Amino acid sequence: MTASRPNATPETASTRSSEAGGTAQRSDVQGRGSVRPSYRFYAVIVAIFASLLLVSNIAATQGVVFGPVWGFPINTDGGFLLFPLAYVLGDVLSEVYGFKRTRTATIVSFCIAIGAMLYFQFVIALPKSEGTDTESFNALLGLSVPQILLGSVLGFLVGQTLNAWVVTWMKRRRRDERQLWARLLGSTVVGEFADTLIFCLIAAPVLGFTEPADFAIYVALGFVYKTAVEAALLPFTYRVIAWVKRHEPDYRPVGAGESAAS
Repeated sequence: MTASRPNATPETASTRSSEAGGTAQRSDVQGRGSVRPSYRFYAVIVAIFASLLLVSNIAATQGVVFGPVWGFPINTDGGFLLFPLAYVLGDVLSEVYGFKRTRTATIVSFCIAIGAMLYFQFVIALPKSEGTDTESFNALLGLSVPQILLGSVLGFLVGQTLNAWVVTWMKRRRRDERQLWARLLGSTVVGEFADTLIFCLIAAPVLGFTEPADFAIYVALGFVYKTAVEAALLPFTYRVIAWVKRHEPDYRPVGAGESAAS
């Protein structure tokens, strides 16, 4: 008669239990690794990003002149202060979250601006109550000159997309986190030039810059000013990017994961 097989010893049972637990833990880690990253600050940055675009678009309907400086007037628009800040946030988005998420943020901001413009036009078309001053409403929101809003949002869409592409392309090409200053300045030159040129081509005639010399000064001044502001804000941009990278639990340096290179 064959002897019955002995029961597993407590040590064997414990070992098997430990191995099973380890296998389950590894499977759980692998499963969690396949989950798309969840970013803590992305939505907040996108909200500020879109707000800057919306407010600067309305402010840009007001022409502004400074000077003369060295005998020349400095012509710009009311969005001169806020728009460079949008590019600072664009740099933060591009460096931390990559091209795809920055492109999504840009498209969302673009759609919000277009939606606001269309809704304002809808409000104007509604029957007016007694005493309503439609002309003041139009002047305040810039709806009497839709070319300004159109030029602003189209310039923003193209400029920010190019800005994000340059940042991520340079980062992916070098495969490291160094030389952030080169990525930020290089992307600024490309993005701001495209943005300024598109805006000026569409909006300059209605702002009164019809002479070739005035147009050239307007384009050059806008480009140089916005680029100079971003360059001056580089220390601030550096700190913001470093802080967000440290506090985003799912951020991975370039080469360590898709979040840094995509």
